[in-house]
Amino acid sequence: MDDRPFEAEITQIPDEVRVRLSGDLNGRADETLAEAYVQVAALGVLSMCVDFGAVDYINSTGIALIVRLVADARRDARSVRAIGLTAHYREIFRITRLSDFMEIVEGDAS
Repeated sequence: MDDRPFEAEITQIPDEVRVRLSGDLNGRADETLAEAYVQVAALGVLSMCVDFGAVDYINSTGIALIVRLVADARRDARSVRAIGLTAHYREIFRITRLSDFMEIVEGDAS
C-alpha cells in the first residue's frame, strides 16, 4: 500500500453513470466519495456503475464508505453495480454482504 490519493471520475453513458475510482479507499476518501455521489444524484440517472479497477487498497473505513454509498443509492432508488474488483475484494464484498445490495461484475465489463 503506497497510500495513493483517492480520486473519483464521473462519466455519464447512456442510461448509467460510471464512477471510476482510483487510489486508496480509506478515511481520506470520505469527502471525495461523498461529493462524487452528489454529482451522480444531480444527473438523475437511476443506474450507477462503480469501477474499482484502479483502486489499489481498501481498508475497513473504505468498506464503510462503500456501505454509505450503497445506502444512499438505495434511498434514492438507484441501482449499483461494481466492476474491476480483484478476487480478494469480491470475497470481502461477499463476506461483508455488500454483494447482497449491489451487483458484482467480474473483470471490467461495461
